[in-house]
Amino acid sequence: MAGTADARATWSSRPAFLLATIGGAVGLGNLWRFPFIAGENGGGGFVFIYLGIVFLLGLPVLAGEMLLGRRGHRSAVNSIVALVESEGANRAWRSMGWLSLLVPFIALTYYAVVAAWALDYFVLATRDAFRNFDAALSQDVFGARIDQPVYQASLHGVFIAATVWAIARGVNDGIERMSKLIMPALFVMLLVMVGYGIVAADFVAAVKFLFAPDFSEITGRSVLIALGQALFSVGIGAGLMITYSSYMPREFSLRESATVVCVGDTIVALLAGLAIFPIVFASGLDADEGPGLIFVTLPIAFGNMPGGHFIGTLFFLLLLFAAYTTALAMLEPTIAWLEEKFPGGRKKLTIITGFATWVLGLGSVLSFSTLASFNPLGFLGIERNIFGLADFTVANIILPVNAFLIAAFSGWVLRRTTVEEEFTRDPSGWRSYWRLTNRYLAPIAIAVVLVDLLVP
Repeated sequence: MAGTADARATWSSRPAFLLATIGGAVGLGNLWRFPFIAGENGGGGFVFIYLGIVFLLGLPVLAGEMLLGRRGHRSAVNSIVALVESEGANRAWRSMGWLSLLVPFIALTYYAVVAAWALDYFVLATRDAFRNFDAALSQDVFGARIDQPVYQASLHGVFIAATVWAIARGVNDGIERMSKLIMPALFVMLLVMVGYGIVAADFVAAVKFLFAPDFSEITGRSVLIALGQALFSVGIGAGLMITYSSYMPREFSLRESATVVCVGDTIVALLAGLAIFPIVFASGLDADEGPGLIFVTLPIAFGNMPGGHFIGTLFFLLLLFAAYTTALAMLEPTIAWLEEKFPGGRKKLTIITGFATWVLGLGSVLSFSTLASFNPLGFLGIERNIFGLADFTVANIILPVNAFLIAAFSGWVLRRTTVEEEFTRDPSGWRSYWRLTNRYLAPIAIAVVLVDLLVP
């Protein structure tokens, strides 16, 4: 069959694999979603619960997803097909492979919309366009920027074209090389922004807000939100971990690799909070501003604080870099599968797929301008535009369902000998906890999150 294990690329080194994988997990969810979710749910208590869930539940499930990729050693679709056959499982489990292809492909069409906003605001920041912003002006500017269909479609296309350029170059010359350049730069930029917060903003208030637990603010809803954010922030169920791990050499430890990814992803999320909240508090702004925190609230601070021109430019470049490494991980699963069907045509396949992604994403782009009032499923009483419908379907339905299936397949279907072979260097206690988590704890937790997301 085309695209067999012998023909696949492998990561040149363990650091290269980890940088690429952390880059795939780290994205707008860390720099955009995590800070405002923490702000909306009381800060420190929420962070404490989030960290516990990441390492007690997220890590074993992530290791299981990596196992599926390395064991299958093919695209997500064909890795799952191979494992279903080798483990003697029901053919219905093959749906995991297709969901692992569908999630990143659909997600990239609308994820690139927000990445285009980051690109737009990076350009604005370089021009010092936030100077003397107030709340009304910032809101008006954001509304006016996203209500430019041709301009936003062009930015959307530029971002996807940049993603296509790297993916077309392959795993080593494209994904790996860009990850080696961008991820260290991303960490350095975060540290610079944290340093600015220490020197020129209200860093003490941010530390108290993020790390001083106030469990009186925690509700059952807060725990569920922390659970959902923790399980999915590291890319569980999104197809990228299966795909990236299919290029992983046998000598890499799955447990250690999953641990490093969880640690790296968490560090970025916490550093993002320590970079953003000192500026928010020093400027007298609200920490629970929701999604508008990045594109409406922070520009007010950047426009009215010492060094705001430099810090604002740095921040939106940071946001753009994080979006880019995740976009690479979103496009690669589709290309890996197509390459197995049509060997030798990676460049052409990537260009065609990138163009299809851009065209399909135009509906999401226009959801903030000409199609803002168009609700495709309005006749069913679902009042969501194209962007909102795509985001809800992927984030609230397909992704958690696939994460549930991956955990259940790992815990219940994989033979004990398969697990022992993959975790041969790890202690028996780890294997027992891994199986317990994937059999019972994670499926139950994900099912609870899924019900909470779908039931009003």
